[in-house]
Amino acid sequence: MNCDVLIVGAGPTGLSLAIDLGRRGVRCMLVEQKERPAFLPKMERINARTMEIYRRMGLAEKIRAAGLRADCPMDVYIVLALNQPPLLRLHYPSVAQAQAEIRATSDGTLPLEPYQLISQYTLEPLLKSVAETMPALTVRFGWEFLSLQQDAAGVTARVRAGDGNVEDIRAAYLVGCDGGSSPVRKELGIKLSGEGNTLGLRQALYRCDALFDLLPIGNGPGKGRHYHVADNKATQLIMQDSTRHWTLHSMVDTSEEMNRQFEMTVGVPVKYEMLSCDPWRQNLLLADRYGKGRVFLAGDAVHLVIPTGGLGMNSGVADAIDLSWKLAATLAGWGGPDLLKSYEVERRQIGERNVGASRYATLGRRKWRSLWRADIRDNTPGGVQARYILSAIADIEQRKSNEMIGAELGYRYVDSPVICNVPGGPELLFREYHPTTWPGARLPHTWRDDGTAMQDQIPGGYTILKLGGTKTDCGGLEKAVRAHGAPVTVLDVPDRIVREVYGFDLVLVRPDLHVVWRDNAPPDDPAEVAAIATGHFAAAD
Repeated sequence: MNCDVLIVGAGPTGLSLAIDLGRRGVRCMLVEQKERPAFLPKMERINARTMEIYRRMGLAEKIRAAGLRADCPMDVYIVLALNQPPLLRLHYPSVAQAQAEIRATSDGTLPLEPYQLISQYTLEPLLKSVAETMPALTVRFGWEFLSLQQDAAGVTARVRAGDGNVEDIRAAYLVGCDGGSSPVRKELGIKLSGEGNTLGLRQALYRCDALFDLLPIGNGPGKGRHYHVADNKATQLIMQDSTRHWTLHSMVDTSEEMNRQFEMTVGVPVKYEMLSCDPWRQNLLLADRYGKGRVFLAGDAVHLVIPTGGLGMNSGVADAIDLSWKLAATLAGWGGPDLLKSYEVERRQIGERNVGASRYATLGRRKWRSLWRADIRDNTPGGVQARYILSAIADIEQRKSNEMIGAELGYRYVDSPVICNVPGGPELLFREYHPTTWPGARLPHTWRDDGTAMQDQIPGGYTILKLGGTKTDCGGLEKAVRAHGAPVTVLDVPDRIVREVYGFDLVLVRPDLHVVWRDNAPPDDPAEVAAIATGHFAAAD
């Protein structure tokens, strides 16, 4: 074998997968067709759950240092132009404000880490630099994936190396993180289903050093993150992490028209430079399968969403983390056959849910935009009424794009073969998060009495939490997990608030912080719980 895992595609999903596998000691090769990360606008916000993931990988502080500074507000505006009074302002806290609120809250309702604005063209080089320092990883930019064949023992991928030579790479497993047009997915014959090409726009990246410092301009909106222009072209201006770069989306046909849209949106003369301008289309698509045999798919290769709600890249990183520990466990010999099978079961349902959340947010945005009228800028009764109606509806509908905490934190794996499933469960909501340890859910964040975060105390294997000072013996469960060769730790956590938030005396948590099982008494059959958790249950039937 050349490596244990071959990863195709070095966007945030592929790089995050490589880094997490690398820190688990798994030998990986990462190949990317591009010569280097591209300076192109794509994602620009890491959500709270993904920042929790990056915290566990030791990357949160690096990412915050590279991204938007902590004091900048994240407000969203509906405007006619940046030099005119805003029609609507939706206030969202800066990272510093959100961190202060998190430090003062221990009821499980908030994440351990708030969001972080960072442009993909900043994030990718950062992750690449980390990956290149890890002994277990081989990173190859300028290498093109061509084809694959797989058998019972592994996968052979044909690639074109940086020097133009065609080589065969042998791996135990291959993961395609290679984007919406995924060559790996096409090799497997897996189709995308859903709504394709729902809207066409152009996206331009500008450098405009003065604009951020100018805000507010006259009576215009203040400093913020997004500026939606109330027009018939779906125009939107987005601040990037440097505060010197801006992206503009608009339904126009040429670069020249984009420049005119930028000038109209700003409203006053400023010096600017267009760095790129390309068409793009909105899609709401989900792959029929998340892999086949020893080949798996993750990120945009399996789900394409409209950026409303910010669920694209963030879903991809969550895919990577779900798959990473399962690959590592299987390669280490203790992961049962259900463990890798569970990847598609768990992540495809979340992909489907997040496509639905993106659709929900997009329909909200389209609803308020449909209220645009040609006289909306006029100082007439008709113009005043048009502005009032649009802003009133936007105050309801635009929030659907910016308030997705339920989709971010509240997702739960239902009917997974490696979760001790309990029928029912809390309703899955896009915009509300209610902390729960229902099996399949993410372990809520809460602070211990000594000021440490409970999530930080969960090591890289399975963890049995003994809560509230319970004297219940969990030795049978611990022994049963160890019998499979899996790492397991027992943590005695007497803190009252943790017991109140988690609701039970005993909670079994797996390496990715999702709950496997919970109860107030030891399981009747510890061997069964352990077999389910480690992926051996079906094999024992």
